[in-house]
Amino acid sequence: MSAGPGAEVFVKRRADAPEGFFAAEAAGLAWLRAATAGGGAGVVDVLGVGRHEIRLRRLHPGQPTAAAAEQLGRALAVTHRSGAPAFGCASPGSGGRGWIGPLPLPPADDADECQADQQYKADADPSWGPFFAARRLLPFLRLARERGALDAAGERAVRGVCDRLAAGDVGLTGPPDPPARLHGDLWAGNVVWTPAGAVLVDPSAHGGHRESDLAMLALFGAPHLDRTLTAYDEVWPLPAGWRRRVGLHQLYPLLVHAALFGGGYGADVVAMARRYG
Repeated sequence: MSAGPGAEVFVKRRADAPEGFFAAEAAGLAWLRAATAGGGAGVVDVLGVGRHEIRLRRLHPGQPTAAAAEQLGRALAVTHRSGAPAFGCASPGSGGRGWIGPLPLPPADDADECQADQQYKADADPSWGPFFAARRLLPFLRLARERGALDAAGERAVRGVCDRLAAGDVGLTGPPDPPARLHGDLWAGNVVWTPAGAVLVDPSAHGGHRESDLAMLALFGAPHLDRTLTAYDEVWPLPAGWRRRVGLHQLYPLLVHAALFGGGYGADVVAMARRYG
């Protein structure tokens, strides 16, 4: 796509961008945008993409209101319910690649299933726990450990959670839920509040558990979050016990932050892991 006459453009550049980095972002935005026709969340427009940059339509921030937060909750439920072929699938058109910030995401176990042109699964898939352990927690645990953000005791605490996830412990994971179409990096800074409502930017789009997006919204705080969650639950009721699992889902972004920034994030990871191990 290209910018029309007079379009206000915001350009993101990265000189050392890996091959496919910005293409994956554009593909993720397109995948999320495909849900807007049915009432899904607003997504920033992509005007062009290259190896080292992506050009987006500039957004004009406004004030986050309670009404806008409720609309975000309803719309996000629609986006999530649009589905994904399987847990871990990258967005179509991304070549199976994805990133969380500057870090690459491990691919799903079944790349053929993810890339197949098939109707999205409608039935609950019980495999989220093993996926989350193997493809979201363990890779970033190893990286955080290598970079000195966690010690051996901290690593054991996280691995204890992974053992329960890998075993399919429904007391930990909750009831099965179908793969959702996730933004994947939905902290408050990636929700731009405009006069027309909330608009999503900077995704790490993939098939995952919908509670992960909501837990990330809560991690660093979001305006009127209770109103967002209540409205979401009215459109697509959340599985029983979801509030108890917020910290479990937050382990993933906390491990990413520990790997990237070290410091207190490693301690946050360990404290959270000990609640669920």
